Amino acid sequence: MKVLWTLLKVVIALLVVVPVSIIVLATALGVLGALVGLAVLALKLVVFGLIGWTAFRLISHLVCGSPRARSKGRMAELPQSPVDPHYEAAMRELDRELGHPAR
Repeated sequence: MKVLWTLLKVVIALLVVVPVSIIVLATALGVLGALVGLAVLALKLVVFGLIGWTAFRLISHLVCGSPRARSKGRMAELPQSPVDPHYEAAMRELDRELGHPAR
């Protein structure tokens, strides 16, 4: 009788544990599948972004030339602004108050 009672407890435990474990396994696989899907989506976005960035850089290099050539031309075109005596006096006064050497 003791063996039958133990066998009945094992069967009842298995009746509860097996469906619960199937539900837990399905949930875990669903979460894992979602994470893998998000990882693949992120990888696709990175690859497309890298392709787009490379295409942009290539097209801008072909159309505008090298960045060094562009920057040299722009610096030569900037006009020199006249020195503002009030600005210079304010900066000297500020330097004196802060304890920096005079300009």
